[in-house]
Amino acid sequence: MSNSKKSTAKIAIPVLVAGAVAALTVHASSANTQGHDDGPSVAAEPGKPAQSGAKPFMGDPADPATWRLPIEEYLPTKSAARLIATTRDSLIDTCMDKAGYPDWVPAPDLPEVGGTTLVDWRYGIHDAELAAKRGYHPRAGQQEAYDAALEAGAVDESGADDSVLQNCTQQADGTVPAAQPDGLAQQISGDAFKDSAKAPAVVDVFAKWSSCMADKGYSYKKPMDANDDPAFSDPRRVSDQEIATAEADITCRDKFSVAQTWFDAEAALQQKAIAANKTALDELKDDNKEAAAKAAAVAHS
Repeated sequence: MSNSKKSTAKIAIPVLVAGAVAALTVHASSANTQGHDDGPSVAAEPGKPAQSGAKPFMGDPADPATWRLPIEEYLPTKSAARLIATTRDSLIDTCMDKAGYPDWVPAPDLPEVGGTTLVDWRYGIHDAELAAKRGYHPRAGQQEAYDAALEAGAVDESGADDSVLQNCTQQADGTVPAAQPDGLAQQISGDAFKDSAKAPAVVDVFAKWSSCMADKGYSYKKPMDANDDPAFSDPRRVSDQEIATAEADITCRDKFSVAQTWFDAEAALQQKAIAANKTALDELKDDNKEAAAKAAAVAHS
């Protein structure tokens, strides 16, 4: 933006690799684990061969942030989502200027907090060094940036009428459609995450983890029970108890490969669901590619 009134620095949109940023929270049970619980399951029949071509990927076996689930092939990439969002902001901003609201600025994009990819923190914490400092909380700098973005975007002082903004948004839709975190792809992601916790291998590894934690003096049935303990819910307080619990949690997770077992089970479920919905998902992928291409054309015009 060239106008002097737009000197406020924008926080670069840190869209998760999954592409759709859900409402991020301060805990590991953030957008990375949220899916659609409403509506029928779209998972394929058990035992149906996966022929989708979408494959799971593990970069560094010790770092879930580098892993990639099959459904990510059908969701906007981080770079594409950022380009689309930035271009749309610019189009809407220009439209609002012409409509007589030069003081209107796009709300800052919410920075990442917790997981930085779809898989990072999807199955809980995994960074022993971070856990020793922050327990189940994200890095302090992430939380501060997130809080600052919320505060900066809370008040629009331009006095713009909602109908004017809606009209400008509709104009942007006609030039650069928003990246679509399609309901089908999101539901596959959510259903597979939920159902993977019932897979025999995952149930078994949860039991081993729970026993390991009990040996250390902690009573939790599942890894996310520790992660979501209300005692650790204050976004601005990390207690010694939380840190001790998180350190024990990671030790037990690593001992029994909890994250990898869970990832493998979910990836298999996603592949089956993708194979059963291949045509619709391919159309979604094409739509998102087209939106990114339109954004690139506008950005370079």
